[in-house]
Amino acid sequence: MAGGPLEGVTVVDMTAVVVGPLATQTLADYGADVIKIEPPGGDIARTLSGRAVTPNMSSKFLHLNRNKRSLVLDLKKPGAYPALARLLERADIMLWNVRPSAMARLKLGYDDVRAINPRIIYCGLFGFGQDGRYREKPAYDSIIQGGAGIAALHHRATGEPRYVPIVMADRTVGLIAVQMLLMALYQRERTGEGAAIEVPMFENMAKFVLEEHMYLKTFDPPLGPTGDPRLLDPEARPIPTRDGWICISANTNPQAFALFDAIGRPELKDDPRFNSVAARFKNVKDYLAIRSAGLKTRTTAEWIEIFDRNDVPAMPYHTLDSLLDDPHLADAGFFQWIEHPTEGRVRQMRLPNKLSTGARSDFLPAPKVGQHSVEVLREVGYSDAEIDALIAAGATLDGRLEKAR
Repeated sequence: MAGGPLEGVTVVDMTAVVVGPLATQTLADYGADVIKIEPPGGDIARTLSGRAVTPNMSSKFLHLNRNKRSLVLDLKKPGAYPALARLLERADIMLWNVRPSAMARLKLGYDDVRAINPRIIYCGLFGFGQDGRYREKPAYDSIIQGGAGIAALHHRATGEPRYVPIVMADRTVGLIAVQMLLMALYQRERTGEGAAIEVPMFENMAKFVLEEHMYLKTFDPPLGPTGDPRLLDPEARPIPTRDGWICISANTNPQAFALFDAIGRPELKDDPRFNSVAARFKNVKDYLAIRSAGLKTRTTAEWIEIFDRNDVPAMPYHTLDSLLDDPHLADAGFFQWIEHPTEGRVRQMRLPNKLSTGARSDFLPAPKVGQHSVEVLREVGYSDAEIDALIAAGATLDGRLEKAR
C-alpha cells in the first residue's frame, strides 16, 4: 500500500455493478486494500457498457474498479467458502449488495460472519429495508428512481415521467454507504466492537426526494401540496440565449437585482412581485418566465462576462462532449491519461477532493477477472499446490496477466 488515511484497512468486496463498487472504490482511492470477490464470469458491469478494447473490461467497469484486486471465488464449489473465511478473519470490512436472503443461504449472514471475525464491519446494500413488504424485491437503479419519486419529478416539470439518465440512486447510496462505514470504523476504534450496517436504496432515495418536495405537506394539517415550485417549474432549466444555453441561479436580492439590470428591466427591483426573496418565491412562475425571455437577447459568452462581473452564479451549458474540454477542469488537471496493461491508453479522472494528509499515491488499474487470485490466496496462507487444487476444482481462477500473455 502507498499511503492514504485508510492504509491498513482491508475490505472484502462482494459487490457488483455500481452501488457497491463505487463505495469500495472510494475506500480504495484513500488507501484501503480492497479485494474484489468475483464469480468466474466476473462482475456484470464488465459487459454493461458495450464495446471494450478487450473482453469484460467495459468503460463503466474501468471507472468503478481502480485500485482493487480481483479474486475469483465460486462459492458453489468446494474449497471456495473456506478461502473466503480466511479472508474474512483478517478483514476490517465486508461489503455486499444482494438480497439478504441470498447471503443467508450462502451462510454469509451477519451472525455467520461475526462468528469468523467479531470485529468485522459488515455492510449490506440492497433495494429495500427489511422491515417492509418490499424486502424481497429485486432492484436496479431505475426501479428505485421510479419507486422513490425521482421519475415523478420529471413528470411534474415536463408532463412526462422519465428517469434521470445517470444511475443516480446507485451513486448516491454508494456514497451514503461510505459514510456509514467510516462512522463504524471510528466507533470500532473507540470501543473495539464490530457492527452490522444496512443501507437500503429505496428508503434513502425517498428521504432525499421528500426532503426537497414534501414541501407544504410537512405540516399537519397540510398548508398546501407537495413539490417545491422553484424546482418543478418548466422554466427551471438551462435557458436559451442568442447562440446556445446558459445555466443561471439568481436567488438573493443582489443577484436578482443584477439580473434585472442586465436584461434591461431595472424597474422590476421595485416591483412588489419581485423585490424580495419571499415575493419572488410567491411569484416564481412569472419570475422565471421574465428571466428566460430576457436572456434570449445576448450570446452565452456575453452573459457569462456580465454575470461574472456582477457575482451572479452562472455557467455555460455543457454537453457531455464539451465537458471533456472545460478549461477549469483542464486548469485543475482533472483528466489524466494512464496506460492500462491490457486496455491501452485510458482517460481517468483524478480525485476531486483534497486531504492535507494525502490520499493513495500509487495506482492500480481496474483488474482483469481473477488477476490477483493467486496473489491473495498466497497472502492468506495457501500453498501453490493448494491453489492449484482450487483452480482445478473451479473454485477460483488464475487470471494473472503474465499467464494470459
